[in-house]
Formats: sequence, structure tokens, C-alpha cells
Amino acid sequence: MSEQTREVSTSPARRVVVVGAGMAGVQTAVALRDQGFTGTVTLIGAEPHQPYDRPPLSKAVLLGKSEGSAFDVDFEALGIELQLGREVLGVRPGEHELDTEAGPVPYDVLVLATGAEPIALPGTEGVPGVHLLRTLDDAERLRPVLARQHDIVVVGAGWIGAEFATAAREAGCAVTVVEAADRPLTGALPAEVAAPMAAWYGDAGAVLRTHARVQRVEHGAVVLDDGTRLPAGAVVVGIGARPATAWLSGSGIGLGAHREVVADTHLRTSAPDVYAVGDCASFPSGRYGERLLVHHWDNALQGPRTVAANIVGEATDEPLAVYDPVPYFWSEQFGRFVQYAGHHTSADTTLWRGDSSGPAWSVCWLRENRLAALLAVGRPRDLAQGRRLIEAGTPMDPELLADPAKPLKAAAV
Repeated sequence: MSEQTREVSTSPARRVVVVGAGMAGVQTAVALRDQGFTGTVTLIGAEPHQPYDRPPLSKAVLLGKSEGSAFDVDFEALGIELQLGREVLGVRPGEHELDTEAGPVPYDVLVLATGAEPIALPGTEGVPGVHLLRTLDDAERLRPVLARQHDIVVVGAGWIGAEFATAAREAGCAVTVVEAADRPLTGALPAEVAAPMAAWYGDAGAVLRTHARVQRVEHGAVVLDDGTRLPAGAVVVGIGARPATAWLSGSGIGLGAHREVVADTHLRTSAPDVYAVGDCASFPSGRYGERLLVHHWDNALQGPRTVAANIVGEATDEPLAVYDPVPYFWSEQFGRFVQYAGHHTSADTTLWRGDSSGPAWSVCWLRENRLAALLAVGRPRDLAQGRRLIEAGTPMDPELLADPAKPLKAAAV
């Protein structure tokens, strides 16, 4: 960092306010300090809990193996002001003020990191025994349910549904997963790739019912649209999430088709001095030629570094940092470690490495013989090598790539 950058960017008069105390918000605040910012940093969170990481909620916290997953960050030592249990109501970009239930908060730079919120099953709001799994309080409410080994119905066979079903089976619960589509992970993976994963449910002792729509939830039962009644001591809904941006209504900040904040390549919004990062924001990817909305942990970890760099350097003549990552996520389900890197929708070729009925296999997506995306089941080395090859845009030899006995990097041309 140049002396000019440091002198301008660390002016103590500048006030950065970060809305959202999840991974994206916390990492933005920490990255600002790491990159030399010495102005005021305020982190506002709606929940009263010390900021925490979410992935352990569907595993360790849910099963009682951990009491929480608070970030190992000394906010006081970093000079980061925490305002927790404070709901944000709106923002007035023209006045550079944030409206909260405790009154207005002025800012020089605002970072939107409010994440996503789970979609409720219509007609079940407030119904006893129906749960979502997004917050620490959600996990705490579900933990005794698992401990009592209730019959559990999970609605939705996506990533979170599979992870919760895994934890519930580990706890000894009888689990039925109902999915309206014809397979798990519809919308996330192509049919031929998701199809082998359907067998994982039965292998783990869970029941997967596809083409199954919930008509209503009654006391102790879920009724499907074909009249089937499924016993349910508890119902867990995992049918997706949407960006938590309702509070931005009327602000003038541009939102996209999914109600996400529309950010540019530098993660700036349509409003001056306002950035957006993590699950609540989409960004244009030069790598993939389309706008991406990524609801995964790694995006909330990587994006804040770009935001912080641009806040620190925005008042100088140095070029702003561009955010164009290779998306990455993982899921632990039914005894398998599943990893995915890239974005496969623009691919023109799909190659398999290994037998999908076995414990370890990968799928590679190519576009013009360059790796666009990779799914690895029990093959972490494939993922690590593939992620680097995607980043580099390296041409690949398809024949070598399809040989699971050869390291993936050996197919590089």
C-alpha cells in the first residue's frame, strides 16, 4: 500500500458502517483493519448473540457437540464497535444515514452484508412444530427435537435439507424427506449429476419421496397433495433462501430479479458510498459472462477482502479491486464430502471421473476444452487441482481428464 493510499484511506474522520454480523459482515470489518483502515468501524447485527459462523449450526450445534460457533475475533482489540440486537429499518443514501429501531446512524461508507433468509413453507407460519434452520436460535430449538428422536419430515431435498437429514439420522430420528421435483438438488445440479445422490438417502436409512408436494401440516402429521399422511413430530423446511433486502425498499438502491442488491465488479451498489457483499448481492462475472448470485460461505469470506481494499483505496488514483472469484462450496451429507467449484451453466461438455455408484467420483464441465466447473464427491484432490485450473483458464485434454486414475492436473495441455 502506498503512503498516499494510507494517508487518505486511514483518515480517522471516515466512518464505515457494516449492516449484518454474519460471515460477510464480520470479515469486512476485520479486513478493513487488516488493510490499514483506522477510521470508525461499526458492525450492526439484528441478533443479540455474539457474531457466529453458520455451517456448524446444521452439524455440531444441532447435535449438541458444540454450544455455539462464535467467531474467534477480538472486536474490542480491533476497534470494531458492535451494535447487536439492533434491527435496521432502512437507509437514506442521499443523507448518508441508516435508520434503525434505536435511531439514525450516520455513515461515510456503508456495507450491506445482510445475507439471506430462509423461505417459509406457505401456510405454516406460526404453526407449532414447523422449523427453519438459519440462526443459532433455530438450531437451539431443534436440538431437543433431535434428542427426543421424533419422526421428522424434511421439506426440500436441497443442500440444507440433506445436511439436516444427515444430522437427524445420526441422532437416531426416523426421517422422511419430501421434494416437489423429481430428484434432489434440482436447480443446483443437472439431472444426470444429481440422480446418483438420490440413493444416498436410502443408504443412510432416510426415506426420500420425490414428486411430493405438501398440502398442509397438521398436528403430528404432514399431508401431501395425493392424500398421503406422514407422521411428523417435527417438520423442518429447507426450500431455499432469498436475499434479506426487504428493508431496502424505497431506498433507491438497485435490486435484481431475485431481490438481491445489484453490485458492480467492485461490489459497489447503485448508491454512492454503498457496497454490498455476500448472500444479499449479485455481481457480474467476467469469467462466466453473466451475473452471479452465490449463496455460499466462501463467497462471504472472499468478497469482504475486495470491499475492504476498495474502501481503503477509493480516494486514490489506484485502480479498484475487481471481484471475479471461482465460486466454491462444500456439503457434508450421508457420510460423503461433496465439493463444487466454478459455474457449469455455460459448459458445452460434461465428463465423469469414476463410477457415480461408488464412494468417490467427480464430474467436470468444460467450455471450449477449458474447465468451467467441477463437482467432487470424496475426491478432494480433484477439487483442489480443478479449482486452480479453472482460475488459470488452462486448456484440458478431455480424454486424460476422464481417466480417474490420473491426477486431474495431468490433463492440462
